[in-house]
Amino acid sequence: MPGDEELVDAVADLGRKLAAARASIERRFVGQHAVVEQVLCAILAGGHALLVGQPGLGKTMLVDTLGTVLGLDTARIQFTPDLMPADILGSEVLDQDAEGRRAFRFVQGPVFTQLLMADEINRASPRTQSALLQAMQEGEVTIAGAHRPLGRPFHVLATQNPIEQEGTYPLPEAQLDRFLMQIDVGYPDRATEREILIATTGLLDEAPHAVLDPASLIAAQRLIRRMPAGESVVTAILDLVRALRPGEADASAWAGDALTWGPGPRAAQALMLVTRARAAADGRFAPTLDDVAAMAAPVLRHRMALGYAARARGETIEALIARAVDSRLGQAA
Repeated sequence: MPGDEELVDAVADLGRKLAAARASIERRFVGQHAVVEQVLCAILAGGHALLVGQPGLGKTMLVDTLGTVLGLDTARIQFTPDLMPADILGSEVLDQDAEGRRAFRFVQGPVFTQLLMADEINRASPRTQSALLQAMQEGEVTIAGAHRPLGRPFHVLATQNPIEQEGTYPLPEAQLDRFLMQIDVGYPDRATEREILIATTGLLDEAPHAVLDPASLIAAQRLIRRMPAGESVVTAILDLVRALRPGEADASAWAGDALTWGPGPRAAQALMLVTRARAAADGRFAPTLDDVAAMAAPVLRHRMALGYAARARGETIEALIARAVDSRLGQAA
């Protein structure tokens, strides 16, 4: 195993590359620093991300830019109610050669890529949505009894419009849990919107450039898992996740009334990975409690559900997470 000095040098080098990647992305995706940081952390942690935001905020452009900057093959699927699983995974077709012999040939679907954009994922039927479950969890799909590996690395960045719900199918909890993070893309502030207005309505369009490639991205993902995490960070993650889990002995006193279900062990694993990724993106050797606090909402918000009483009081998932962060991480600090 490499020594600490070599690990520190590797993390520092990764931090420089990620700073260049972030700068290249933000020249096109202007003013959304937190969103870019969270998407990069999700990919560095080896996971998938769900981008939630109103139309016209640049979610599609962000995914396209990420593919270029990270050097990944990309594919896009526009999810619609009539989309079928075979439209995602591919299917077998019957071919006949010149001598009249027939044989089945597999035609790959768009899922056989490295960075897949699932645009408006909640518009497809549950049957079609479930076609992605095995792909997202195992990095392979089973078709006609054959296991077919996907690209390496393989990441799904899905988008969802939170406003228009007519003709949509809510994502089941099992599929939501496959997403490492839910990243909310909000409106830019006035100064940022002015910058976007000027930058995107001229003749020149800032072109992104490749900073990483698939091999270096896989190496970075392995490096993230080798980074140490202090006992205070481990304890804070456990305290935070268990505080939001109704029925646990160490849950917050208000959790049973406010929540119907909370984050499971996969949430703690995800939070550990993305806090390391955030530290690496800043060129730091190990994560801190600030990393845990910054990544808590994107990792936990889609793994919880409000109770009826909390809805009636007008509470939100984000407010409950912030409350738990203040109480549990404040004590740890």
